[in-house]
Amino acid sequence: MTSFSAPSYAGGVTADSVEKSETNADVYGSLAALIEDPKARDKLVEELKSLSNNGQTNTAANTDEQNDNKISSKNSEGVAASIAEKSQVVVESMITTLQGSWEALSSLWQGSGKSTSEWLADLIKTSLVVAATVIGFILLRLVAKLLFTKTSRFVNGEHDKHPLVIKTTAVIMATIIDIAVVALAWLAGYGSALLLVGKVGEINVAETLFLNIFLAVEFTKVIIRAIFSGRNETLRLVPMSTENARQWSGFLSRIISLIGYGTLFLVPYIALSISDSLSELANLFIVLFTVIYALVVIFKTKNDVKEHMLAAAEQSHFSVNNVMLRVLARTWHWFAIVYFLALGSALLVNSDQALPIILLATVKTVIVTLVGMAVVALLDVAANHNISLPPVLNQHLSNAETRFNQQLPRVFKILKIVVLLLVVSSILDAWHVINLLEWMESPFGQHVLTSAISVFLIISTSMMIWIVLASWIEHRLNPEETGHMPSAREKTLLTIFRNAIAITIIIMTTMIVLSEIGINIGPLIAGAGVLGLAIGFGAQKLVQDVITGVFIQLENAINNGDVVTADGITGVAEKLTIRSLGLRDLSGTFHIIPFSSVTTVSNYMREFAYHVGEYGVAYREDIDQVIAKLREAFAELMSEEDFRSQILVDELEVHGVTALADSSVNIRVRIKTLPGSQWGIGRAYNRLVKYHLDAAGIEIPFPHLTLYFGEDKEGKAPAAPLRMVDEVEVKELFNAQSRDEETDSSSPSSDKSTSATKADTNPSRKGDFDDAD
Repeated sequence: MTSFSAPSYAGGVTADSVEKSETNADVYGSLAALIEDPKARDKLVEELKSLSNNGQTNTAANTDEQNDNKISSKNSEGVAASIAEKSQVVVESMITTLQGSWEALSSLWQGSGKSTSEWLADLIKTSLVVAATVIGFILLRLVAKLLFTKTSRFVNGEHDKHPLVIKTTAVIMATIIDIAVVALAWLAGYGSALLLVGKVGEINVAETLFLNIFLAVEFTKVIIRAIFSGRNETLRLVPMSTENARQWSGFLSRIISLIGYGTLFLVPYIALSISDSLSELANLFIVLFTVIYALVVIFKTKNDVKEHMLAAAEQSHFSVNNVMLRVLARTWHWFAIVYFLALGSALLVNSDQALPIILLATVKTVIVTLVGMAVVALLDVAANHNISLPPVLNQHLSNAETRFNQQLPRVFKILKIVVLLLVVSSILDAWHVINLLEWMESPFGQHVLTSAISVFLIISTSMMIWIVLASWIEHRLNPEETGHMPSAREKTLLTIFRNAIAITIIIMTTMIVLSEIGINIGPLIAGAGVLGLAIGFGAQKLVQDVITGVFIQLENAINNGDVVTADGITGVAEKLTIRSLGLRDLSGTFHIIPFSSVTTVSNYMREFAYHVGEYGVAYREDIDQVIAKLREAFAELMSEEDFRSQILVDELEVHGVTALADSSVNIRVRIKTLPGSQWGIGRAYNRLVKYHLDAAGIEIPFPHLTLYFGEDKEGKAPAAPLRMVDEVEVKELFNAQSRDEETDSSSPSSDKSTSATKADTNPSRKGDFDDAD
C-alpha cells in the first residue's frame, strides 16, 4: 500500500520549494562575483588554507578521544539506550513536524502555494469518486447479506460430511462473495472516475491512490470478517461469543481504516494538494489517535482476554498448547503494546521504509497463524477417526488395529508440536528475528532437519514392528482366533519371546536414534561391554539366574500353568521370566524364586500322573475282601462320566499289602490319570473307599492302646483298680447312648450300604493340588 503513497511525497511541488530555489540563485550569484575579484579570491584562498590546517590539528588531537568514547558508548549501550535513542528520534520528528506545519499554515494563510480554488476543485473530484465507491460498496453489502443468510442456513442444515468440512466450505463461499463485493465497488469507483469525473478517459493521481488504497484496505477487512464473522455465528472460524467477535472485528477494522485511509491516503493527498508540512501534521494526529485508541482497547480488554485464554488452556488436552496459552494470557497485552508503539514510530519517523516491513510481517504472521490453526484443526479431526485395517490383517493380527489407534494420538501430538515450531519460527522470520531460509540452507540446519526426520521414521518403524509382533503373539495365544488351545510350552516361549523382542527393539532403537542425532555410540558400546563384564563379576548370582533360566526353558522343565515343586515350594507357575519363577501355593501366597536357587524341579504336569493311595484295615479283616471293595469303589468312580474322562486306564492297579503296620494292614493301589487330575481323582476315590468299607463293616483302624496290669509269680493277674459307679448313673448313660443311636439310624445318611447320596465337591483343574503329595 505504501508503494502508492511514496510517489506522492516525491512528486509534490510546494511554495516552500520555490522559495528555496530563489534563495539558492542569489547565493550562486554572490559566489560568482567573489571569484571574479582577484583580491577577494586571494583572501578566500588564505582563509581556506588556515581553516584546513586547524581542522587537521583538531582532528588529530581528538581522534583517540573519539575512539575511546565510541568504545565506551558501545559497551554501555544496551536495549534501554537503543529505546531511548529511538524515542528521542520520534520526539524530535514530532517537534519538527509541528514547527514545519506552523510555517506551512502561515504561508497558506498568506496565500502562497496552490490556490484555494484549485485544490477545492481537486477535492470535489476526488470526493465524487470516493462517494461513488462507498455508495456502491454499501449497496452491494446489502445484497451480500442475503447471500450470507442463505450460506448460514446451508451450514445449519443436515449433512453427511464432517461439520468442519461444511463450515469451511461455507466460509470460503462467504469470503468469495465478500471479495466480489469489494471488487465490484472498486469497479464502480474506477468507472465513475473515468467517465463521470473530469475529462472522459482520464484519472488523476489522487483518485488512483484512493482506489488502490480502498482495494487493499477492504481486502484486509474481508480476511478479518472471514475470521471473526461478527454477524453470522455459523460462519465464524474462531470459537468465541458474538459479542467478542464483533468487538475484535470492529477494533481491527478501525485500525486498518485509520492506517489505510488516513496515513496512506489522506496524508499523501494533503501533500499533493496543499503542503508537505501539513501532511506531516495530519499524519502525526492520525498516528497518535490510532496508537492511543489501540492502547485504550488493549488495557480495557486485558482481563477478558486473559480469562478466555486461561479457559481455553483448561480445555486443551495438548500440554504444549496449554503452557503456551497460560504464558500468553499473562503477557499478550505487552506484545500488543510494543507492536502498536513500533507501528506508530514507523509511521512517524520512516514510513517509506519501516511501514512496508511492519505490514508485511503482520500479514505473514496472520497467514501463518491461520494456516497453523487450520492444520491443527485437521489433525484433531483425523485423530477422532480410527483407522481400519484390511480383514486379512485383522484375522492374523488380532489387536493390531486397536494398538494402531491407541498410538495415533501420540503421533498427532508430535505433529502438532512440529506445526507449532514451524508457526513460531515463521513468525520470528517474518519479524526478522531469525532467517529461517538461511538456517535451513546452512549445514547445521540441514543436519537438524535430516536428523529429526530420520528419528521420526526410525521410531515410527520400531513402533510398527512392535505392534505387528505383539499382535501376532496375542493372536497365537488366543484360542478363539486360532481354533485350538495353545500348549503350555507355546504360551511360555511366546511370552518370553515377546519380552525379549520388546527389550531388543528398545535397545536397538535407542542406539540408532543416538547415532542419528550425532552421538558417537562406539564408546557407549565399549562402555556397555565393560559394564557387562563388571556386572558379570559383581553380580554372579544374576548371571547364574539368567543362564539357569535359559537351560530350564531349553529343557522344557516348566511352563506357565504347571504345578511344580521348586526350591522346596509347591505351587502353580504363574510367571516365567528369563531370571525367575513365580509360584502361587495352595494358600494363595505368591513366591518369586530365582533360578539360581533351583537345583531340582518336580513337575506334576507331564504326560500322565498317578493317584497313589494306601489304605489301612484292621488285622482281623479279610485282605481279599478289602481288595474287592477297593475295586468296587473304583468301578463306581468309573461310572461317573466326569471322572472317567480323566482316567487313562480302566483297571485299578493294586499293588497288594505293602506294610504290616502297628495298628493296620496297609494295601496300596494306583490310578493313572491325566496330568493335573490326580488330586481330584484321589479325593473322589477316597470318598468312595470310605463308603464301601463302612458298608461292608470293614474297620479302618486308628491307633490302639493296650493296658497291661502285670501278673504275680504264680501267673495270676492282680485285681484291676476299678471303681463301680452307681446303677442309676449307668442306666442313664445307657439310655442316652440308645437315644443317640436311634437318632442316627433314623437319619438318611445312616444307610452305609450305598454312596448314592454324597456331598458335592467342586475341584478345579487349574491350581488343584494337595501339599501332601
